[in-house]
Amino acid sequence: MTINKNEYRVLGCMSGTSLDGLDLALCNFSLFEGNWKFSILKAQTLKYSEEWSRKLSEATLISADALISLDREYGIHTAEIINTFLESADLKPEFIVSHGHTVFHNPKKGYSFQLGNGNDISTITTLPVIYDLRNKDISLGGQGAPLVPIGDKLLFKDFDACLNLGGFSNISYEKNEERLAFDLCPVNIILNEIANNQGRAYDPEGSIGRSGEIVPELLNDLNSLQYYTQSGPKSLGKEWLEKEFKACVSNYSIADTDILRTIYEHITYQISSFINNENIKEVLVTGGGSYNEFLIDLLSKQIRCKLVIPEKDIINFKEAIIFAFLGVLKRRNEINSLASVTGARKNSSGGILSGF
Repeated sequence: MTINKNEYRVLGCMSGTSLDGLDLALCNFSLFEGNWKFSILKAQTLKYSEEWSRKLSEATLISADALISLDREYGIHTAEIINTFLESADLKPEFIVSHGHTVFHNPKKGYSFQLGNGNDISTITTLPVIYDLRNKDISLGGQGAPLVPIGDKLLFKDFDACLNLGGFSNISYEKNEERLAFDLCPVNIILNEIANNQGRAYDPEGSIGRSGEIVPELLNDLNSLQYYTQSGPKSLGKEWLEKEFKACVSNYSIADTDILRTIYEHITYQISSFINNENIKEVLVTGGGSYNEFLIDLLSKQIRCKLVIPEKDIINFKEAIIFAFLGVLKRRNEINSLASVTGARKNSSGGILSGF
């Protein structure tokens, strides 16, 4: 059933590849004279326990039976977190949009799987839920990613481009009156993993990487990976990181600090070379990498345009906000996945509804 009105209160839930925790953003969305606006009522990241971080990081290794069980378990866990969050907010959304936690993403083989059973979330929260946002696009021949660009287009249209420095970096921009977007390169997903080897959860302000030396041979090999020669639409996932990126790094017996410094240079090169080749004047920068002073300093020196880092709630919760907005579009039976960025045969309105 299509619901067309001008005001919505929605909770967006997002779990990123960097395993920081579950991002929750309770938002109001309003439509006035054809323009969408939003406000954040309450937003919070609920950190994962060590047990849940382990379960999520090892989810690719378990049996099919165990994965189905974990899907239900994580859905229940998500619902319990949501209930606690909403009690503290003393506000109730009309519905929840849950992205879930990506375990497998392989559009070439026709699938993408996010943990977090939407039916369990709906049952335990007693609220309607929209989930499984990627597979409709994949069924239409698309990558199932990125999904955020429709939100960039409608909620952040004052910027020429939106750059997200999350687990992977991705960019969304307008060209010839068409929205284009794709993943650029890995960022926090690999920086954090190498920092873990140094006993740190992540590289605070880039201090570990800053202490290392660039290894030119490794830098050249990373920049020569086939993905970077492909034109969009395209997307990255854990499978590519393991088989291509980390396999390349494993060819070198060098200090973690030097690996990290080289990867920083690689990230800077991939992002800056693309942005500098496009007619982009102002870029909104969000995601956890926005706090990495070393990375931002490197990018600022190489990118020939204005980098805008917004308020913390936008940095931290932009994806959760936009996933909530994708649910609004789905509820209105409007496009929430753009074929121009995913490569699908046509635009679509993705997501499964539970409890409506």
